[in-house]
Amino acid sequence: MTVALRARGIVKRFGAIEALRNVDFEVSLGEVVALVGDNGAGKSTLTKILVGANKPDAGTIEFGGREVTFHNPSEARDAGLEIVYQDLALAPHLEPAENFFLGRELYRGGRWGKAIGLLDRATMRKIAMEAFQALNVNLKAQTCRVSDLSGGQQQGVAVARAAHWASQVLFLDEPTAALGVRQKAGVVDLIRRVRDRGLGIVLISHDLPEVIEIADRIHVLRHGETARVFNRGDTDTMGLVAAITGAS
Repeated sequence: MTVALRARGIVKRFGAIEALRNVDFEVSLGEVVALVGDNGAGKSTLTKILVGANKPDAGTIEFGGREVTFHNPSEARDAGLEIVYQDLALAPHLEPAENFFLGRELYRGGRWGKAIGLLDRATMRKIAMEAFQALNVNLKAQTCRVSDLSGGQQQGVAVARAAHWASQVLFLDEPTAALGVRQKAGVVDLIRRVRDRGLGIVLISHDLPEVIEIADRIHVLRHGETARVFNRGDTDTMGLVAAITGAS
């Protein structure tokens, strides 16, 4: 598979604390790579570096086959990398299509229409609904507020939005946290659909059975270092716990 994002020798220090020590990480197109570890293992630090929120003290990052330096998350997004944080970053009072185009709104009437805020709601709804339907995200209505949707539907809106704008890699931070069993199953199916469309997916999760079910590879961090990298079928929940805690 084609490697979409590759990091080599990543080091990050916060004063005397070395949060990451010589970490290698990569995800290919059409692959789900889970990033797991105990609290303080370095997952958040590595994620922030990869999406441009923090700069590493050493190491290199390649994206789309060339070495890059993301100075901020906007540069990473412009390059084709998106992230869905646990809080989803949705505006609850807006409808799904408006959230889909949040920060990327379409306007009617050229530059004058944009100047007076003349939104092209019809086109935004059409594009958004096509994206939702393609990923089997079922909504109550096109014009309902996001706050009226279930937790699973809100997650679907956030993931579909990110998947639409990402051209290479999508990061998902605890995408099924606080969801019920049925809603979790829907989100897992959604992740598979996004993967099958050719995006590389980095899944940050504490739900180990879910990780084993969906991930093609599992990257375990412990105390800021890579502890193990498992391929699908190489381990079970107990084996993951042992790698995370250092018992193996």
